[in-house]
Amino acid sequence: MTPAEPEATPCKSVQELLERYGVLAYDKQNDLFEVIGENSWSFDMAAGAISFGPALVFPVQILGTFSHASQSWLWAWANTQSGIPERLLAQARQLKTYGEQQEIDLLKHDAVDAEEDDLHLIGSIAAGMFDASGYYLADYGQGVMLVTVQSEQIDRLRTNDLPRLLHAFPQAISLYELRHRPAFISYATLKGYTVTEAADSVTASSAAGTLTATFDDLGRLSNLTGSSS
Repeated sequence: MTPAEPEATPCKSVQELLERYGVLAYDKQNDLFEVIGENSWSFDMAAGAISFGPALVFPVQILGTFSHASQSWLWAWANTQSGIPERLLAQARQLKTYGEQQEIDLLKHDAVDAEEDDLHLIGSIAAGMFDASGYYLADYGQGVMLVTVQSEQIDRLRTNDLPRLLHAFPQAISLYELRHRPAFISYATLKGYTVTEAADSVTASSAAGTLTATFDDLGRLSNLTGSSS
């Protein structure tokens, strides 16, 4: 289904999608902002690219827009008045199809009531599902355009070493309402680790080393340690 996880069992809810991709997306966002910093943005619809400076021009997919006035989200495929080129709608349309197949309302309806925080949820799902370099919230005053970004320059910063996972996972679960155990399993698997489960712990191993996550009776992370190979 996805470049990152082709054999994965389909998720049946937004919550499951966030638990599968949320931590990975948070990891990617760190790399994105390491490259673009606090630079202002500009967008070229014809080129299908967002720019953060002359040397920072990246192709995008447009997911949709958020209106500050109506506090609503409109998927890009439903925004027929904006003249968005079809080639920039591929990911939005794939999410629509996924939503229709799995009966996920947020993904299949053209417009929904939303808060700005929901854009991070949608962006995280898309960045993980389509293995994008990250997502960006482009605020244009009246609203926010949400795009995914693809860039080899950003991807070169990606690493699967232990310090990255030891930092990213605790940070991500502090930001999102996630079930810690399935989120850790998904993140470690998508980062290329082999996962072994026990009653109260999960071990993730790769050439870089081994991570051990321990969970309490409610499945919340109680300890996370790593040892290099």
